[in-house]
Amino acid sequence: MNTVFQPMYEWKDLPWKRIQRQVFKLQTRIYRASCRGDVKAVHRLQRLLMKSWSAKCLAVRRVTQDNKGKKTAGIDGLASLSPKQRLQLTQDLQLGDKAAPVRRVYIPKPGSKTEQRPLSIPTMHDRALQALVKLALEPEWEAHLEPNNYGYRPGRSCRDAIGAIFLAIKQKPKFVLDADIQKCFERINQTALLRKLKTFPSLTRQIRAWLESGSMDGETLYPTSEGIAQGGPLTPCTMLQTIFIRVRHR
Repeated sequence: MNTVFQPMYEWKDLPWKRIQRQVFKLQTRIYRASCRGDVKAVHRLQRLLMKSWSAKCLAVRRVTQDNKGKKTAGIDGLASLSPKQRLQLTQDLQLGDKAAPVRRVYIPKPGSKTEQRPLSIPTMHDRALQALVKLALEPEWEAHLEPNNYGYRPGRSCRDAIGAIFLAIKQKPKFVLDADIQKCFERINQTALLRKLKTFPSLTRQIRAWLESGSMDGETLYPTSEGIAQGGPLTPCTMLQTIFIRVRHR
C-alpha cells in the first residue's frame, strides 16, 4: 500500500471499493502476524496502515458519514463537514501526544426511567484519528479473543450470539450468569490498560493523551485520571481489550 502518494480526487469521486480492499488486505496481514506472535511485524504493519491515505479516508468517512453519532458535536462545535473539509481532515491525521477534552452529554440508561448514562464526545479530529487507530488495533486483538465473544466485534451481531446460546443449551439446561460491573468504564486503571496493550511508543502516547484529556461538562473541565471515556470510536475496541485481559489473565 502506498503511504506517500495521495491521488487528487474530489471526495464524491473517491474509489471506495478499492480503498476498502486495500485497507482490508493490510488488516489481514496484521491479523496473520498477530496469530503467529510476530510483534515486530504487527507494529510495523500498524504504522504502515495509520500512514496510508486509504485508511485515513476510510476513517474520516466513518465518523463524518457512516456512524450514528456523526451529527453530535464535541467541544469544537463541528457537527458536519463539507467534502473539502473531509479531504483536509484526511491530510491532517497523524499520531501525536495531545488531545482535546471531550464534551460530556447524558442519555437515558436502557431499562431505567431516571438513571442517565454519561457519554463523552471527542472533537471531529480526535474521532477520525481514533477511527484510524481502531482500524489498526482491531485485527491484532481479533487474533487473540475467545471464539465465543460477540460484543463489539466486526462481522458479529446479537443474532450470532443468540444462535451460539441455542446450540449450547439445546441438549441440556445450563446455568446463565448475568453480571453488571458497577461503573466499569469509569474505574478502569489507565496505567494498567496501557501496559497491557503493549503497543509501540507513539501510539501509546496518543492513547494516553486521549485517556487523560479531561471532560467538559458545561463550562467546567474535569480531569480524567482513571477510566475510559464512552462515546468515541475507539471505546468499543479498548473495552474489548480490557475484557480479554481480565478474563484470560485470572
